[in-house]
Amino acid sequence: MPAIPRHRQPIVDAAVRLFRRQGYAGTGLNDIVDASGAPKGSLYHYFPAGKASIAVAAVEEAGRRVAETMTSLANETRSTGDLLRAHARLLSGWMRKSGFKDGCPITTVLLELAPKERAVAEAGRKAYAARIDVLKRKLISDGFSPVVAARLAVLCVSALQGALIQARVDRSSAPIEAAAEELSKMLQAISTVPPGSR
Repeated sequence: MPAIPRHRQPIVDAAVRLFRRQGYAGTGLNDIVDASGAPKGSLYHYFPAGKASIAVAAVEEAGRRVAETMTSLANETRSTGDLLRAHARLLSGWMRKSGFKDGCPITTVLLELAPKERAVAEAGRKAYAARIDVLKRKLISDGFSPVVAARLAVLCVSALQGALIQARVDRSSAPIEAAAEELSKMLQAISTVPPGSR
């Protein structure tokens, strides 16, 4: 019977936290070991390919968490606009709690490593695709065609990611809240346009 990988998840969780705050280059392997509480040998056991493979796992984990959050919000809200506002409230709360020191671990890592590290770039692509898919399905349920919903979902994710960066720079949640509000208004306005005109 194979051993339970008890140290792998703490290592990944620590990497997510550290990359979110310090970035990939600013986080050393010893930082991850210290933050995870795992023996240093475990890091090399689970991630023999080194730090870039930890980045892949961290991006995958962060992507999974975001997709789960977005799916829960999609199930709890009436429209995509409501979903975006609810997600913005969560993001704003997390940013304020960290003193605007935390960013998105996916974006932070990808800005440093993609496209040079293909495995990291692919993990990021899948993470964004999962988030976009949740929004696309919600937009379709709002009455948008699949083609239009796909394009709008990309726009929404891109706008909120940019707002996260701006919020960190400004040390204010206002950009996140403004982006979600304006996206919601735009979606409401578009939804009143006859389908053939969209």
